Amino acid sequence: FQMTLYGIPNCDTVKKARAWLTVHRLPYAFHDFKKMGVTAAWLSQVAAQHGWQALLNQRGTTWRKLDDASKSAVNNEASAIAWMQTHPSLIKRPVLEHKGRYHLGFSEQQYQTIFGE
Repeated sequence: FQMTLYGIPNCDTVKKARAWLTVHRLPYAFHDFKKMGVTAAWLSQVAAQHGWQALLNQRGTTWRKLDDASKSAVNNEASAIAWMQTHPSLIKRPVLEHKGRYHLGFSEQQYQTIFGE
């Protein structure tokens, strides 16, 4: 496969991205964070392109359920990566790896741009 989609299967945004790729007949490998985990090295690579703040999903339920002390402890890349490794649902989803670049989230317009449609 020339690209990998990272995420959690029951996430609505991940479902939309998978459906879009399937409709457009774009083959991809799927990496399930819950089953396959995530490495600090991979998170660092994505953070290097987008910044750890963009990669950390602060709008999701998992983040909202954290207590204030835990939230304030996430104050740099190292602490964010540690939390995202322990709680993969804190990673903004989906992450599409395509031609050496990582793309965060999904919108139809974003994917049309990525694939030149």
